[in-house]
Amino acid sequence: MNKRWYGRDFKFGVLGGGQLGRMMIQEAINYDVRVYAMDSSKDAPCGHFAYDFTVGDITDFEQVLAFGKDKDVLTVEIENVNVDALEKLEEQGVKVYPQPRVLRLIRDKGLQKEFYLENGIPTADFELVDSVEELSQTAFNFPYVHKLRTGGYDGKGVQIIKNEEDLKNSFSEPSLVEESIDFEKELSVIVARNSNGDTKTFPLVECEFSPQLNLVEFLFSPASVSEATEESAEALAIKVVEALDMVGLLAVELFLTKDGRLLVNEVAPRTHNSGHHTIECNKTSQFEQHIRAVLNLPLGSTTMLQPGVMVNLLGAPEYKGPAVYKGLENVMAKSGVYVHLYGKAETKPFRKMGHATIANDSLEEAKNIARWVQNEIEICT
Repeated sequence: MNKRWYGRDFKFGVLGGGQLGRMMIQEAINYDVRVYAMDSSKDAPCGHFAYDFTVGDITDFEQVLAFGKDKDVLTVEIENVNVDALEKLEEQGVKVYPQPRVLRLIRDKGLQKEFYLENGIPTADFELVDSVEELSQTAFNFPYVHKLRTGGYDGKGVQIIKNEEDLKNSFSEPSLVEESIDFEKELSVIVARNSNGDTKTFPLVECEFSPQLNLVEFLFSPASVSEATEESAEALAIKVVEALDMVGLLAVELFLTKDGRLLVNEVAPRTHNSGHHTIECNKTSQFEQHIRAVLNLPLGSTTMLQPGVMVNLLGAPEYKGPAVYKGLENVMAKSGVYVHLYGKAETKPFRKMGHATIANDSLEEAKNIARWVQNEIEICT
């Protein structure tokens, strides 16, 4: 990079103003990287953190083009952006990471699965369907997984089809049918890659999902797996990011099957919920690493400092309105508990309002404290 990447003359743009952008800005400030963000509302979590904030629609071609045209580097904190505009900006010389072609592929789960097959990346068997009629004719036996090709996030856009009755409420949009995997654990590896082609992985983590909400409830670092499994998972993550020829941060979500195989479930080309613990538990956080990667700087050490557990702090199911955090002071008084609130003014049922990381020399003790934190904090109105 010819231009100095820090200080007032360098413009680092971020499309999306959610909590991932907020935590990225907090790390960028340490290096005097001035972040210019765009989102639909100034009340977005990073609305008052960015050096400059533009209220705009990140899915609109003209608005994204106007926002990005004077940026030195442009990145995203969410995949749902106007890729056509990013391609145009790239043609005009703006450095866009992850690259628009990568975003276009990954945001479509059908294209993503086909990419795995073409590149010898192990994944669950699948077939693409365009209608409920095609779904009813699938060769898969019940139960199977039904996913929207585009638009799903945090468990939305995913259904388990257990029987003929479930077909009545299935998606009618283009989607894919996937073999239901009898897995032992759900795992995640975050890998970073810069323009030089340097890569570094964060240690493998284990995810515990809420069966009710189908989103991550707890994250455990390190994962309770063999050394061989961890090495294989990290090698697989590097294989994926290199096959994509991607610059930036990539979260690779994996199934560990009961017979010891690793299958790629999905990937996310950005900072990720499964890396929040790195702020306290690793030498370099995922947010700093993403900045280093897209600015083509030396990648930071991912060495784990201490075992940890991350718990998502969700809005209570019966409340919608101005957020009140009951029990917060009790949790803050506990040694080794680090609370991150995302600055969302209004709580909604099961909305991600923050997270807490519990760092402890004993992973089992950290798990116990995390479950206490989850019960102690109530996010209501």
